[in-house]
Amino acid sequence: MTKKNKNKARLTPAEIESFKELLLKKRNEILRNVTCMEDETLHKARTDLSSMPTHMADMGSDNFELENTLGLMDSERRILREIEDALDRIEQGTYGICEGNGKSISKARLKAIPWARYCVPCASLSEKGLLVKQEPSEESALRPLGTAEDGSD
Repeated sequence: MTKKNKNKARLTPAEIESFKELLLKKRNEILRNVTCMEDETLHKARTDLSSMPTHMADMGSDNFELENTLGLMDSERRILREIEDALDRIEQGTYGICEGNGKSISKARLKAIPWARYCVPCASLSEKGLLVKQEPSEESALRPLGTAEDGSD
């Protein structure tokens, strides 16, 4: 069910469609990457089950490679979740609106990171752990730490 909210991000329908296509393309690319990584990891695990003696250094290298691949796959899956959330925001009519302050996210930022949920200042606060969730009854879901809840700073 698509909500026809007025787009506060000041993006035209053509721009929104362009970002949607970008998100779908990136999602497909990541899915292919993760599938390929999974296949290679499983194939390597199956071929290493031979009866030949294994050197400890080889085992260490194999473990490092496996952990590295699993870390990359986890990172890709996190981006996939962000992309799915961005696609949901497009459907809800909230794409391009910062979840931290309700203002528009710049088009340049959306072009660089189409799944961005925060404008640059709020993303910086979030990375530093300074953006906290507010009570659900409040209009904005997030606010910077140290700011008054009534909006008066």
